[in-house]
Amino acid sequence: MCKDCGCSLTSEGHAHHHDHGHDHLMTNPQLNDKKTLSVIHKILDKNDIEAAHNREHFEQHGVMAFNLMSSPGSGKTTLLEHLTNYTDQRYCVIEGDLETSRDADRLKAKGINAVQIQTGSACHLDAFMVHGALHQQPLDNMDICFVENVGNLVCPASYDVGTHKNVVLVSVPEGEDKIEKYPVMFRKADVVFITKCDLLPYFDFDPEVAKAAVLKLNPEAKVINVSVKEPESMKAVAQWFATELAAFNRTLASKTEEPA
Repeated sequence: MCKDCGCSLTSEGHAHHHDHGHDHLMTNPQLNDKKTLSVIHKILDKNDIEAAHNREHFEQHGVMAFNLMSSPGSGKTTLLEHLTNYTDQRYCVIEGDLETSRDADRLKAKGINAVQIQTGSACHLDAFMVHGALHQQPLDNMDICFVENVGNLVCPASYDVGTHKNVVLVSVPEGEDKIEKYPVMFRKADVVFITKCDLLPYFDFDPEVAKAAVLKLNPEAKVINVSVKEPESMKAVAQWFATELAAFNRTLASKTEEPA
């Protein structure tokens, strides 16, 4: 959808809400062209520098950040709405969508601190966008910051936004084939939540087949079946985040104790 990640969106009417520090030069980049690849690599390099800065910022505040990625409608916002009932961890959310603030408004209605990023036509968040939003969050009072990326199983996987872990959702109605069709996303996942499992009786979806597909691509990934209507599955989600946060805090503590 956007030129800088090779999606070939024309620049007319397209304004990122951040500064990549580069010009959008190509309307239809050819991804096998060396010049095009060079420009894309430069963009990603600048993004990675900003992402490292974001990570440092989170760590200075003792906050662990998670990048939530999936196709549209997989249940990212719904998961975050319900998670508050199963965890004592304080968390805030940076929301990414092309337009509207509906998801952020939903979270705010639940008492969750949320900042909306409207990307316009950009099909992913990047580190520059997240940098602007994280300064609007009360990080000193938080344990976790969730970055809910734009719904898209392709481009968000290529952009480090400065988080510590990648969370990928795939829902039962989407079909288990999405895992093999979009392998880059799942190779980068630290955990995969198979969502809307209460719908399993109504769809031709085998969670074990889906899990096997994930582990074939990414043997280190954790796979958890989830339904917001099933408390035990939500407890498993909350426990995964709690375990990751505890490890993160131990790592931060060890860095603090290291001699200068």
